[in-house]
Amino acid sequence: MSQQPSEGTNRERPTLAVVRAARVLADAGVEGPRGEAEVLAAYVLGVPRGRLALADGLSPDQRRRFDALVARRADREPLQHLTGSAPFRHLELAVGPGVFVPRPETELLAGWGVEQARREAAPLVVDLCSGSGAIALAVAQEVPAARVVAVEGSPAALSWLRRNATSRAAVGDRPVEVVAADVTASDLLDDLLGRVDVLLCNPPYVPAGVVVPPEVSRHDPARAVFAGMDGLAVIRPVVPRAAVLLRPGGRLGIEHDDTQGAAVPGLLAGDGRYDSIADHADLAGRPRFATATRRRRTVDPRDSGGAGG
Repeated sequence: MSQQPSEGTNRERPTLAVVRAARVLADAGVEGPRGEAEVLAAYVLGVPRGRLALADGLSPDQRRRFDALVARRADREPLQHLTGSAPFRHLELAVGPGVFVPRPETELLAGWGVEQARREAAPLVVDLCSGSGAIALAVAQEVPAARVVAVEGSPAALSWLRRNATSRAAVGDRPVEVVAADVTASDLLDDLLGRVDVLLCNPPYVPAGVVVPPEVSRHDPARAVFAGMDGLAVIRPVVPRAAVLLRPGGRLGIEHDDTQGAAVPGLLAGDGRYDSIADHADLAGRPRFATATRRRRTVDPRDSGGAGG
């Protein structure tokens, strides 16, 4: 039976549409179905989610559009693909097929990077595996004095990164420098050796064979998710390359899988060129990212005869 908002109209109240859609999403196994239904309703109506209860009802055309989006979400298409954007700290980033959708937990690494960059008068910040540009663009927005370099190797992801970088520069954020490169290359950013103040990286880190949600397995690029049998195929070469890019005293932050809370700090310690190594939990208490400082002096024989710096 059709649920109508009031006498004399054929519009459906947003609250009724949300309740109806939330049941569909819950039956499909979508987490937080009520919240996602609200996001979709607000998107169709063109209003902020917080104003949804005050919005006009959905017209028949809007209801058909809303129902179509709900059906796609029930088929586990990412919410961010349906709306075309993903929130990240103070940003709204354009996302879609071909680029990894930024996750809320990565905001913690970005926030740590912002804090480190603010310690410098004119910091040089590098974001490896930049994807949509989430970390790089957050730093550029929140630390206007920073020079930010974003590195990405996927042509599809690069198109999203450039689009977001252009959009943010157009509204006044400091432009981010986009570099197309493989972050595991031995000559990565050779022009920045020993000059980087803060290096951040949210690499692929899920071990091969791990079962991931349909939103990830069907829609996120596999190369942005999986990284070898132990999930460390990208992190392993990034650790030593970061050591030569960072200036003495420069800081490194790397996001990792929640099973790698000992492995990634172990790689940093084993390199011999880092100190102040620590691991940080996400809001759910799971190991999420490791940080370290480039030693001012090192006893590692691989590093310029042990003199370091």
